Amino acid sequence: MNIEKSENVKNKSWNYQPDLPILNSPLFDWTPRPSSALKWVLNRWIKVTSSTLFLIVAILVYNIGQPTPETFLVLAPGWIFQIWVRNLLLLGIFAGGLHLWFITFSMQGKRLKFDARSMMKKNGTFTFRDQVHDNMFWSLTSGVTAWTLFEVLYVWGAANGAIPVMAFKGSEIWFFAWLVMLPIMGAMHFYWVHRLLHWPPLYRRFHSLHHRSINVGPWSGLSMHPVESMLYMSSVLVFFLIPAHPVIVLLHLYIRAIGPCFTHAGFENAMVGEQKLVDAGDFHHQLHHRYFECNYGTAEMPWDRWFGSFHDGSEAATKRIRARKKLIFARK
Repeated sequence: MNIEKSENVKNKSWNYQPDLPILNSPLFDWTPRPSSALKWVLNRWIKVTSSTLFLIVAILVYNIGQPTPETFLVLAPGWIFQIWVRNLLLLGIFAGGLHLWFITFSMQGKRLKFDARSMMKKNGTFTFRDQVHDNMFWSLTSGVTAWTLFEVLYVWGAANGAIPVMAFKGSEIWFFAWLVMLPIMGAMHFYWVHRLLHWPPLYRRFHSLHHRSINVGPWSGLSMHPVESMLYMSSVLVFFLIPAHPVIVLLHLYIRAIGPCFTHAGFENAMVGEQKLVDAGDFHHQLHHRYFECNYGTAEMPWDRWFGSFHDGSEAATKRIRARKKLIFARK
């Protein structure tokens, strides 16, 4: 099969589409498919994926990139600034690297690029009249600040015994169980927070900033209003109540903060020649940025299917979602 096209691609409004219809993960299929569910879980962690990259970074940061635990006992500008700078660098490496690969140097042209259009320039919708500059500004200010705030509160609370922490030794099963639960927990939180942000008063005031980017790029993912950034990152609060190893908490933060660089990359995969290196863009979410009132959640859980807002990439789904959007706006 030609890598540029799937046999099911018929919609000329996209430069590239994956095989259609897009599906949810098999974890919640009825009737159950245990072998498919197990394969889905294993593929996330045994292949080269953004999740495995974030796990490696979390392990490295925890073991060699953190100040000593005693440092966290007292809130102090020095170590807070250190975490903030580290997060800036991590976002810059991942979002900046993907942007350089896909957009600046166009290393694979438009191969596997969902939307053929370029990032917008000289457009008053965006801060600085430039989509990339707008996205970078809000990601590096609003996004990194919210991320750093929750990370600082966690390490400070954990150091002072106010937040439960799980050691790895003796809790190995729970450590690996968290690897399975993180995508599900994140998908649940993301759907309900995202759905709330599409309530018209909140959308107009806060979420519309993120939706300036109809055609997304790596810097678009964390480009949010500060209120949205806080709501989005608040999923980490579960670890303020339920114990987990600090590596799991860092991993969760990286999935939330750096993961959007991949899901908003606009390309299905990063490639060298004919070799796919790592999954990048998420067509499920790309559909949301184009059609707005669909795919509020992620493919990990079928919330959208359950509540009638699922877009599977087909023309029939586009017509249905457009009709749904008209009804929503007619009520406003």
